[in-house]
This record gives sequence, structure tokens and C-alpha cells, in this order.
Amino acid sequence: MNSMDIHQIFQHLPHRYPFLLIDRVTECILGESLTAIKNVTINEPFFQGHFPHRPIMPGVLILEAMAQATGVLAFKTSEAQPDNHSLYYLVGIDNARFKQPVEPGDQLLINVKLIRMTRGVWKYTATSHVEDKLAASAELMCMKRDIPT
Repeated sequence: MNSMDIHQIFQHLPHRYPFLLIDRVTECILGESLTAIKNVTINEPFFQGHFPHRPIMPGVLILEAMAQATGVLAFKTSEAQPDNHSLYYLVGIDNARFKQPVEPGDQLLINVKLIRMTRGVWKYTATSHVEDKLAASAELMCMKRDIPT
């Protein structure tokens, strides 16, 4: 399966509204890469305060959307689904850069590529584009951790 709709994304991420930041997966190559879409609308709750006179998507939420895309790729690659016993946590962000603002009405195209998986730490490169313009880039690391009961 190359693409995923929102119902399939729900099966691979524990996030829910208002914090689910992936709307669709357009391509997934297990163990390699994933491309996802985030439709940015004025109805997002963060736009009320960031910034009322010129709403832009906070950079940390762009990073979070990219991290969620890495989570989907990790779950799909490992053939696992979220459960009540473990989660993939974001454990590192390196070289984060923001090149242009993301505004209501934009469609964020997120690309993540697996660099390596060593001792349970998954490392990715991630980019986000609006149309053909780079909006943000970073290297992200995530790790599966058991949830204490």
C-alpha cells in the first residue's frame, strides 16, 4: 500500500485532534521514505494567537508534523500499530531550519527519509515544502519506549 487516508493514519498514530498534523500519506516505501500532506486551514486553534494580525503556523508544529510522518513510517516499517504499552517518542532534532512562513490555505508537503536505525533509534531527514518552496528542514530522531504501567 503506497498511500494512506486519514482512517489508516489513525491506525498508525496515537495523535488525535487538535494535535494530529498529518492529513494524508501519498507515498510510503517501507524502510526508506514517506510523503505526507498537511492541509493548513484558518480553523487551526493555534492561529488565534500566532499571530492574530498575520497568522503563521508555528515552526515547532511544522517539526511536529514532520515527526508524525516519521512515526507513521516507523510503525509501517516495523509492521506495528500504536498500543497502550509503547510509543515512539521524538528524542532529537538537529539542523532545524525554517525558510518561509506557512500560512492558512497552504498545503504542506512533508518528505521524510530514513537514514538509519541503530540500537532502537531511528534517524531521518525531513523536509516540508509549500508548492515548490522549501518551508522547513531538519534531522529527526525517534525511539520506541515502553509506557510504564
